[in-house]
Amino acid sequence: MARQRCLTFGPPTTYRTKGLEVIGWDRVDMAENADELPPREAMEFDVVIVGAGPAGLATAIRLKQLSQESGHEVSVVVLEKGSEVGAHILSGAVIDPIGLDRLIPDWRTKGAPLTTEVKEDKFYYLGPAGEMRLPNFLMPPLMNNHGNYIGSLGNLCKWLGEQATELGVEIYPGFAAAEVLYGDDGAVVGVATGDMGIMELRGRYTIISEGARGSLAKQLIEKFRLADGHEPQKYGIGLKELWEVAPDKHKPGLIQHSFGWPLDNRTGGGSFLYHYGENLVSVGFVVHLNYKNPYISPYEEFQRFKTHPAIRDVFEGGKRIAYGARAITEGGWQSIPTMVFPGGVLTGCSAGLVNVPRIKGSHNAVLSGVHAAEEAFAALKNGRSHDRLEGYESAVRDGPIGKDLRRVRNAKPYWSKLGTFLGIGLGGLDMWLNTILPGIGLGNTAKHGKPDYAGTEPASGFKPIAYPKPDGVLTFDRLTNLSFSATNHEEDQPAHLKVKDLKLQKTSELGQYDGPSNRYCPAGVYEWVDDDGGGKRFQINAQNCVHCKTCDIKDPNQNINWTVPEGGGGPNYPGM
Repeated sequence: MARQRCLTFGPPTTYRTKGLEVIGWDRVDMAENADELPPREAMEFDVVIVGAGPAGLATAIRLKQLSQESGHEVSVVVLEKGSEVGAHILSGAVIDPIGLDRLIPDWRTKGAPLTTEVKEDKFYYLGPAGEMRLPNFLMPPLMNNHGNYIGSLGNLCKWLGEQATELGVEIYPGFAAAEVLYGDDGAVVGVATGDMGIMELRGRYTIISEGARGSLAKQLIEKFRLADGHEPQKYGIGLKELWEVAPDKHKPGLIQHSFGWPLDNRTGGGSFLYHYGENLVSVGFVVHLNYKNPYISPYEEFQRFKTHPAIRDVFEGGKRIAYGARAITEGGWQSIPTMVFPGGVLTGCSAGLVNVPRIKGSHNAVLSGVHAAEEAFAALKNGRSHDRLEGYESAVRDGPIGKDLRRVRNAKPYWSKLGTFLGIGLGGLDMWLNTILPGIGLGNTAKHGKPDYAGTEPASGFKPIAYPKPDGVLTFDRLTNLSFSATNHEEDQPAHLKVKDLKLQKTSELGQYDGPSNRYCPAGVYEWVDDDGGGKRFQINAQNCVHCKTCDIKDPNQNINWTVPEGGGGPNYPGM
């Protein structure tokens, strides 16, 4: 790795952090006494990118492509909190190749790990004991998956990481960006890692590509009031298992979606089954996080879904080989915040660019990375730095991403407000009309109203749900499944899950809502356990955390703050 010049002054020292050799300078400008602070390493780049997902890697690749085409050198670094590129990537995934076609037109011949093209679409409404298939001709054309590919988004990101490295991008896996750095004028000038031996990475522009509910994006949205004038962001929790099924059960190219059972009409969500690769089936379940009943457990609903007569046969004779969970942005067009701030931009799921009814976001993530790169490169060539890349905002909103999201903007709010039956029907009509009148549809843009945490209602209005016990063959308990996510955190590190007020947690989260954290967490992180005084205490098993961010979203008092742990911690999803 090429050494970069540093930003601060003092006697130079060579440090090693996670095997990376860096030249650092003692930060004598930050303390009168050098003993007050440890030396803080600093590195300078033209562009600093946080997150090696599809948006971040697309930004890096496009920057280097433009650099080579013009002969104007640009230094680019990508920070990734996972132990390797792809370790924290979780998606279905059916991938619309429009983004890849723009970024790397010859990706099909360059060995990209997408080889299973969609051959058949099936849509079902499930009842408790039966199912009804919805005819494909009734589905809005916007839902058509013809020309899409089934695969592992994690594996695709690994491949994109290889392409970026070949172009000269520096990628640092195992480094978690924990702090935003600001200049004297308030503009973003880079980020700092949260590991021991804190390192600063400073850039003329900083691109935030953390995924849904990223900790730095959350800070930037609040500091620069980027959400002002926009609807609140909405989320779902997506739970997924990867199965190796019996050869006679495998139908490569088949994708299947359902809604209905086991969720009631007022609780949004649905399922997917995707057949691809060598006898692989991705099975997943999404629950919209605006649900009211605090006794709902999205994880248990997922396990119950697999027992449906129309579903369970697929897994007979097969074996589960991986498990994971992740929050999904669901607000769509009306919830996209202002994406530009002084010194950088938000891309991908950090900006909420998921097409909810299609359950797809990677195509828009890649396109947003392309837009971010092109705007940043033009600014760099003109000698600019740390200012606002205003052209990025218009490129996203007025280009293919905006076109994609405007046409489906009412699907989620209709579903949430009107329930599954009426909401999906009206949303489908709106999407049909958007085929005829793109961007217009029924002529309105429905509002989401309140954020997801505010949708939770007190436990007094509901009864506990008696979920069936797992059988260990088709259905599994959370901790057993957690072992299939390869999740690990160093035990001696500070807890990255911060409770702001423990008293409030006890009086409200437990007293008023009967401890929903024990149910909405898909990894057994939170428990209310008996204490020595005959009461309850809140226990956090932070080492179990799969970084889904559901607690940060769904806690009814917004009393839990998810922050990044030490780099390299968390899940290591194999081929997810």
